Amino acid sequence: MSEITLPTRKPARPFFSSGPCAKPPGYSPDKLATESLGRSHRAKIGKSRLQYCIDLMREVLQLPDTHRIGIVPGSDTGAFEMAMWTMLGARGVTALAWESFGEGWVTDVVKQLKIEANVMRADYGQLPDLDKVDWSDDVLFTWNGTTSGVRVPDAEWIPADRQGLSFADATSAVFAYDIPWDKIDVATFSWQKVLGGEGGHGVLILGPRAVQRLEEYTPSWPLPKVFRLMSKGKLAEGVFKGETINTPSMLAVEDAIWALEWAKGLGGLKGLQARSNANAAALDKIVAERDWLGHLAVDHGTRSKTSVCLTVEGADADFIKAFAGLLEKADAAYDIAGYRDAPPGLRIWCGATVDTADIEALGPWLDWAWASLKAA
Repeated sequence: MSEITLPTRKPARPFFSSGPCAKPPGYSPDKLATESLGRSHRAKIGKSRLQYCIDLMREVLQLPDTHRIGIVPGSDTGAFEMAMWTMLGARGVTALAWESFGEGWVTDVVKQLKIEANVMRADYGQLPDLDKVDWSDDVLFTWNGTTSGVRVPDAEWIPADRQGLSFADATSAVFAYDIPWDKIDVATFSWQKVLGGEGGHGVLILGPRAVQRLEEYTPSWPLPKVFRLMSKGKLAEGVFKGETINTPSMLAVEDAIWALEWAKGLGGLKGLQARSNANAAALDKIVAERDWLGHLAVDHGTRSKTSVCLTVEGADADFIKAFAGLLEKADAAYDIAGYRDAPPGLRIWCGATVDTADIEALGPWLDWAWASLKAA
């Protein structure tokens, strides 16, 4: 390995993890507001900061007033499970699965909630046939498959006159794509992805049809406290006004506020999208110039612009582990091995908190790791 020449320039911030993701450029913990720390989240200052965070999310997402947005426990997983446990069972369910997290929602529906769902699957790198989705059912899908690098192309496949509700796990999609909110009844995400925030908190978005479902339908199974969105037969509106179900980390909230203010400084949603698009394009160029690299998602129209998953010629799990290990040891790239359940490969986060110059600097280091292992 000593005979392989090291590249001259490293990525300045070699943080390419797909969750938690890179902090925004210029971030430092000492830049966070701390007045809410050590105070009750139900005190005036705590509630005002939680409401401010909600208001910022609405503004940057360009979320219409028709949709409610609230902070809930358990990251994106908790938010999506809250939605499933409280709203499913009123009609049939179709669950789409083309990567690990979509498959996890299938397990919840079929094995935990005991619903006989219509499951539409596709292999890693592919999408199910969206034109065959039965919208008389409630439909569960991941907008952007974090572990496969495959996303839905748009929302044209979701009819305006659908009977069932659309449930979008959008944790790797929000702030990166245009989401037509009139097509979305339920959406969930966490701050740790495109905002580079901290884990542990989820965000739940409800459209008017989802609220109607909650108010008109009571599931047959028991609901734990952290899933309860109803109080005395009515929607617990406080959840969407900063009155969280359980105690949040105000430090994580302040961290998210800082990231959202940074996003506003870029020009909001369009600024975030421009950075992510530039990063994805820079990585596309790296892949195109190397015959040993490829995209797991072959179709450019459904390829993720955030969690980009790559194939490596002839690589097995041990090769990928060694490959990622070399780059981490060299402080050139952290956490770029593919997800444990995905085919062996690389996964490189191209969300807005990553700098395009760091993606560009990564190319020669990928060459170095490839050549080093081949020469070993």
